[in-house]
Amino acid sequence: MKTIKILATLLFFFSCFAAYGQIGKITGKWYTIEETGAKKSLVTIYRAPDGTYEGKIEKLLTGDPNRRCVNCTGADKDKPLIGMKIIKGMKADGQKLSKGTILDPNNGKIYSCTISYDSKNAKLKVKGSLDKTGLLGRTQIWEPAGLVN
Repeated sequence: MKTIKILATLLFFFSCFAAYGQIGKITGKWYTIEETGAKKSLVTIYRAPDGTYEGKIEKLLTGDPNRRCVNCTGADKDKPLIGMKIIKGMKADGQKLSKGTILDPNNGKIYSCTISYDSKNAKLKVKGSLDKTGLLGRTQIWEPAGLVN
C-alpha cells in the first residue's frame, strides 16, 4: 500500500512538471499568420505579475506599422496596435492556457480564448470563441519567432 501511495505521489509530481513544461513553451515570441500564410505580426506571450498570462503586439509585419485600433472600444479605442495587449487574463489549465480573452484588432471584438502548444509541429493553436465553451469559434496557428531583431 505504501508503494502505491509513493507511485501516485510521483505520478502527480511529474504530471505537474509536464503541464508546466507545456505552458513554458507557450510563453515567448510568436508570429501571427494570415490566411495566405504570410506573417502578420509578432506577439509576445508572458506571465504577468498577477500570475495570469498576457500577450502584446511587438511588431506589425504587414500594412501600416503605425495603425491604431479604430474598431476597438473602451480604453483600447484608437490606441496604437504596437504595444497593445491583445491577450488578457489567461490561466494555466493543465497543458494549455484558458479562461482569458483575445482581441481581434481588425474588428475590435473580444473573444474567449484557449491557447495550446502543438508539440508535433512546435506551433501554437490559438482559438478565439464567441462562447466560453469554445464551440463557436476558429483556431489560428501561430509560428515560433525564435530570435527576432
